[in-house]
Amino acid sequence: MANISLAYPWFLLLLLLLPILWWHHKKIENKVVIKMRVPSIGNSTALPKTGRVKYRKLPLYFRLITLAVLIVALSRPQKPLGSTPLSIEGIDIVLALDISGSMLAQDLKPDRLQAAIQVAKEFIAARPNDRIGYVIFAGESFTQSPLTIDHKSLNTLLDNTRIDLLEDGTAIGMGLATAVNRLKDSEASSKVIILMTDGDNNSGYIDPHTAIAMAKTEQIRTYTIGIGRNGTAPFPIQNPFTGAIVYQDVEVVIDEELLQLIASETEGIYYRAESNNDLSDIYKEIDRLEKSKIEVSAFTPKKELFFPILVVGMVLLLIEWCVSTVYLKQNI
Repeated sequence: MANISLAYPWFLLLLLLLPILWWHHKKIENKVVIKMRVPSIGNSTALPKTGRVKYRKLPLYFRLITLAVLIVALSRPQKPLGSTPLSIEGIDIVLALDISGSMLAQDLKPDRLQAAIQVAKEFIAARPNDRIGYVIFAGESFTQSPLTIDHKSLNTLLDNTRIDLLEDGTAIGMGLATAVNRLKDSEASSKVIILMTDGDNNSGYIDPHTAIAMAKTEQIRTYTIGIGRNGTAPFPIQNPFTGAIVYQDVEVVIDEELLQLIASETEGIYYRAESNNDLSDIYKEIDRLEKSKIEVSAFTPKKELFFPILVVGMVLLLIEWCVSTVYLKQNI
């Protein structure tokens, strides 16, 4: 009983009506006087009392008890079933992924793009309670998915990501600005961008510094990840004459200074991923850092108890009807 709570406890104030109803009934009963002319009342006390006389107040008792039971049912008694940790307001995250042609380099396996997609899906699976959005950028940027809790659809979009979806190039400023726009109206307690790229800003009409200012204004923390090992990386090139794919070592050029600036100005962290394991570890670190920043409370699912109480009230009402309309009338 100590664990039972009431959803609408103020309904219990209606119980104060019960004494008033009792008093009102007594007042009416005392006013009812039946006048009869009889020769004598000397032996009337010895007469046997009928059921109507002995149990005439039973309907009143049942009505008052029924009313009390129904009032308790209206207050909605509830019993906790246990506690489940849940974010108070949650965290909104946008993944901003570079899909420029250089993401086909194979210093990460099977290539940078597929490695980034696979690790992003693992990150999403570890955060079932968060809304996550998805932005792609190359020479321009595009929102693949707004913030959503439908992670199954989000994973489908990730699986369908290709480098030919946008004009080639690396517009880091536009990728960051688009991600900020997806988060600016969010009311979450924490707003985060994870921006992944393997190049330097060489296209787009939004300067990265402008995008940084936007993120700072909206208080959006940005984690940046430079993808690619130091030196050179094998890159697939199609032979124009034979159509065969050959691999050529291409220099890895990542604007680490810009990525570090984006992270530091928005209170995030810059990471360098030179392998699949590096990328996986980076996402695990971000997952740990963001989980430690969220306030959590105990969400307690509850079992409703009003229905069995309501059934008891209905049974009492049926008994009152039977007593007043059947039993007492038969015993007049």
